[in-house]
Amino acid sequence: MAAKKTKLLTERDLLKAEVAEELGIWDLVQDKGWGALSNKICGQVGGIVARRLKERNRV
Repeated sequence: MAAKKTKLLTERDLLKAEVAEELGIWDLVQDKGWGALSNKICGQVGGIVARRLKERNRV
């Protein structure tokens, strides 16, 4: 059996995890993956991530 490749986490990946934790959905993401989330929740996470990245780039 081949070893599982480990992916280096990007700033966006870390931010997504942080937002998911704040929204109280991180346990679900860890258990079932991002695909288990509704489109509404995914959009909410993406919107918050985009806003924070934009704010960071202004500073």
